[in-house]
Amino acid sequence: MKILLIMCRPRNRRIQNKNEKYPVTRNSLQEFDRQIIKERSVDVLIGVDEAGRGPLAGPVVAAAAFVPLRLFASLAEVTDSKKLCPTKREKLVHRMIKGGVRFGFGYATNNEIDKMNILNATFLSMRKAALSLVKSFHPFPEAHLFIVDGPWKIREFNYSQMPVKKGDSKSLSIAAASIFAKVVRDNWMNVLDLACPGYGFSRHKGYGTREHISLIRSKGITPYHRKTFAGVKG
Repeated sequence: MKILLIMCRPRNRRIQNKNEKYPVTRNSLQEFDRQIIKERSVDVLIGVDEAGRGPLAGPVVAAAAFVPLRLFASLAEVTDSKKLCPTKREKLVHRMIKGGVRFGFGYATNNEIDKMNILNATFLSMRKAALSLVKSFHPFPEAHLFIVDGPWKIREFNYSQMPVKKGDSKSLSIAAASIFAKVVRDNWMNVLDLACPGYGFSRHKGYGTREHISLIRSKGITPYHRKTFAGVKG
C-alpha cells in the first residue's frame, strides 16, 4: 500500500443524499487527493502540516492525517485552517475523528526551536507526527505517500513523500492535518495562558502582536518564549 499527503482549494459539486447529516460534496481539495492516489497508485495517502512557525512563544506543532476515501465527500467543509474560525475548527476535528480520520501528532518546544532553529524544529515535529501515524498501521503499507505542506520534504524521514506548496489550500489530507495541528496548538497556548497570567497567550497564541510585544517590554519574557526570535531577544 502507498500513502500520499495532499491539499487543494475547493470548488464544490453537490452529491444528492436525502438523509445526509453533513454537507456531501465533491470539491477541488478532494479531487486533488483522488488524482494523486490514482496517478501514483497509492493505497494510503497522508497529509502533513504544521502550526506555529511564526509565533514568539510556545511550541511548533505538526499533524499527519489519513482520510479514508469513503469519507472524502462528507468532509466538504474541511479547508485551510486559516480560513476557519476556532469554533469551526474544533467541530471539524471532532467530526473527523468520529468519522474515522486517523491523526498523528508531534511538536518541538520553544527550547528545541532556539537550539536547532525553527526550520529544523518544524521538520522534527513533522517527523514525530508522521511516525506516530505510521505506528497505527499494522503493517504500514508499501504503497504510501506523504504529502507535505510547503516547498520541502521532511528531512531524515525515509518514507515516500512529496512537497506541495500551499498544500493546505489544495489537498483535503493536508487541510485536515492543518486543522488538527492548529486546534492542538491553540489549546496548548490556552494552557500556557493559565501558567503565565497577564501575557494574553489565549488571545494572541504567542504571535507577535502589538499587545504581546508591549507585554514583553514591560514584563519580560516567560520560560516559553523563543529567545532567538526578533521581538524577544531585543
